[in-house]
Amino acid sequence: MARRSEGLSDRHRKIMQFLEKFQEENGYSPSIREIGDYIGVKSTSLVDYYLNQLEDRGHISRDMRVSRSIRVLKGLQPAANAVTRAVRAATEVFSVPLVGRIVASSPIPMPPSDLSYFDPDSSIEIAVSMLPGRERKEDLFALEVQGDSMIDAMVNDGDIVVMRKAQEASNGEMVAVWLDDRDETTLKYFYKENNRIRLQPANPTMKPIYVDNPKSLRIMGKVVMVIRQMQPSGSVL
Repeated sequence: MARRSEGLSDRHRKIMQFLEKFQEENGYSPSIREIGDYIGVKSTSLVDYYLNQLEDRGHISRDMRVSRSIRVLKGLQPAANAVTRAVRAATEVFSVPLVGRIVASSPIPMPPSDLSYFDPDSSIEIAVSMLPGRERKEDLFALEVQGDSMIDAMVNDGDIVVMRKAQEASNGEMVAVWLDDRDETTLKYFYKENNRIRLQPANPTMKPIYVDNPKSLRIMGKVVMVIRQMQPSGSVL
């Protein structure tokens, strides 16, 4: 019986098993949406993130310009040599709960349940080496971005932001906030100005949002990491 592959999460292994079985039965690789359906993930950008990790670790290769171009390079058998084991140890992963969407545009009304619209088992796997600083894993959660007000900060529609739970912020920090008096949510740079709060977009075509009553604004978390959606032009999912 093959041992569990070192450095891969259960979701990584499930993707590899599906790739091997699908290619054996069909003679070509599945689409990103088919992979997502199999592992129970609706976000194609999140599936793409897992595939990038598998590619970085040498398990698969793919041509981003061509649909269904995934090739399995090696199965789930762990390498025997110590160098490979050390490399995999350096890419140890842990799960961060993916708890909902955050609007990165002019805030729009969202029902309170929107921040937990994903099922309780939804999560993303992050390499420990990718995490900045000494973040405590239990303080982290992830949100899928909707909107384009933070594009100059390299945060685009469909990206995933990893947040650290927080109730306060310093000027210039990118935060997820909830506006109680509007039942609205948004992702912006935070600035405290005299008796009001300025929520500044990173998009020159959009104006800042001013909150005259700071008590109506709740900070949910600070952005510590962005997982970008990479969709090359002309690709088909």
